[in-house]
This record gives sequence, structure tokens and C-alpha cells, in this order.
Amino acid sequence: MEINLTGLAAALATFIGVWWGHVAVRKFEANLTHLRPAMGICVLLGLGLWTGALLSDSMPVSAGLGILGMTLLWDAFEFYRQEKRIKSGHAPANPNNPRHARILAEYPSATTTDWLNRDPRGRAYSPEELTKD
Repeated sequence: MEINLTGLAAALATFIGVWWGHVAVRKFEANLTHLRPAMGICVLLGLGLWTGALLSDSMPVSAGLGILGMTLLWDAFEFYRQEKRIKSGHAPANPNNPRHARILAEYPSATTTDWLNRDPRGRAYSPEELTKD
């Protein structure tokens, strides 16, 4: 009996790609003053991984490379969407980043509050509790 590792490779590539992509987009977007180079790198790496997936003779390797390539292509788009989340106040702005400082000055809804960094307590936070640092 031959073991088929394609499903395992696809699952691992999906988990690692989504996890790393989420963290990387948040971290890089908060610290980069220009997003276009990072977006371009993600697109090039994604297309490179897709090429590797097409040329690979191994089904598990091909599946993993294809999924990671698609994840990187999606991450390029997520840089743009993360900036929109910052402008709407759904993600924290980094006041030390000049690009984010402009966003904080131009968009009243932008905030430095990280909504994900609070203790769950089983009831809603009041607006005063959410705005205090």
C-alpha cells in the first residue's frame, strides 16, 4: 500500500500559509512606509511558487507550492485591505510610521487601539473603555 501525502501537504501548506500570511501582513503593513514593493514581492514569490508547482513531479510538493503561491498572491491584496481597515479604525495604526501618522491625521475613525489586545470578559466593553489606552 502506498501512502498518499498530498492531503497532508495541502493541509500543512494551508495552515502555515494563512497563519504566517496573517501575521506578516499585519507586521509589515504597520512598519513599512511604502506598500507597493512588499506587494510586488508577494506577487513575484507567489507566481514563482506557482511555477514550481506546475513543474514539480511530486503531487504533495506541487499541492504545497500551489497553495503557498496562492496565499502569497492573496497576501499582496491583503496589504491594501489592511490599510483600509486602519483607515476605518478596525486595525491599529502605528503612530511611529509616517504613512500611518498621515492616516491618523486624515481619518478621524483611525485609532492606535489594538482591539485584539484585550482580555475577554463575557460582556461588552463601553465606548469609554475601548478608547482609553
